[in-house]
Amino acid sequence: MARTTHNSGKVQRRTAMVFFALMGLLAPVSPAVATPPGDSVIVLEGATSAEGIAAGRGTTFYAGDLLLGDIYRGDIRGGSAELFIDVSDFDSTQRAAVGMKADVRNDLLFVAGGATGKAYVYDTESDKPVKDFTLASGFINDVTLTRDGAWFTNSAAAQLYFIPVGRHGRLGDVQTLTLHGPAAEFAGDFNLNGIAAADGGGTLIVAHSGFGKLFTVDPETGNSAVIAGVDVPNVDGILVRGHQLWAVQNFSNQISRIRLADDLSSGEIRDVITSRDFKVPTTVALFGNSRSGARLAAVNAKFGDTTATQYEVVLVPALD
Repeated sequence: MARTTHNSGKVQRRTAMVFFALMGLLAPVSPAVATPPGDSVIVLEGATSAEGIAAGRGTTFYAGDLLLGDIYRGDIRGGSAELFIDVSDFDSTQRAAVGMKADVRNDLLFVAGGATGKAYVYDTESDKPVKDFTLASGFINDVTLTRDGAWFTNSAAAQLYFIPVGRHGRLGDVQTLTLHGPAAEFAGDFNLNGIAAADGGGTLIVAHSGFGKLFTVDPETGNSAVIAGVDVPNVDGILVRGHQLWAVQNFSNQISRIRLADDLSSGEIRDVITSRDFKVPTTVALFGNSRSGARLAAVNAKFGDTTATQYEVVLVPALD
């Protein structure tokens, strides 16, 4: 699809600039690091900004233009990406694309809408919008999927939002979960960020940018507890597979691989993944497995770089 030029007038949103400023307040981290070989870069041709990424079927990925809300589709094997959903084709109002996850079973893409306070759902077969949901004011930052639906974070409120997904991808009404315990506390203006499901969806894990910590959350009660032994300043998006967790640390330009205890009460940083191509990575998707050589695809947001004219996905070994 061709990009329409009138969208460029709505790129420089004040809310997005506030987002950049808030993220710039976070301090860097300096543990021991290892730069693995085999990095590669996929350019999001024409993107004006970037933040979220999601794994689709096979080697397909989806990435978002943060400020426009457009969605790109690419292939890590083919090393290319192109504009897939141009929101100006169907919506003249402001959209955004922050964290995202693909429900490959139902051909749905769930996208956090940032300062719009919304969640957007798209059909990955037709590239058409399915439905948008008004969640809450604040900054709807990230999303994870369970068997039953999609969970979203709000960086300005101690709440999670759940959209049920039924048979054949039928979407239910939004449910709000109020958090209790340490994950509900604020440490500045930017708090809950990344989110991932563990134990088959029986436990949620949230990243707290203000504290540089990870917390478990009971999806029934909202009760939370810190994951001991893990300090991740600048934490942004997270990803969980079994008891492995990858935490993207944006301004630190690294991804920490963490081994979680069986009961998820604690964790240990096993590796710190860096790349010469990282330029403020924010979220990450995982492809493959240990046997085939798992790879991470991280999107460069380049927050604070006012001269950036190109945005990329960086591929690195997952070291799992």
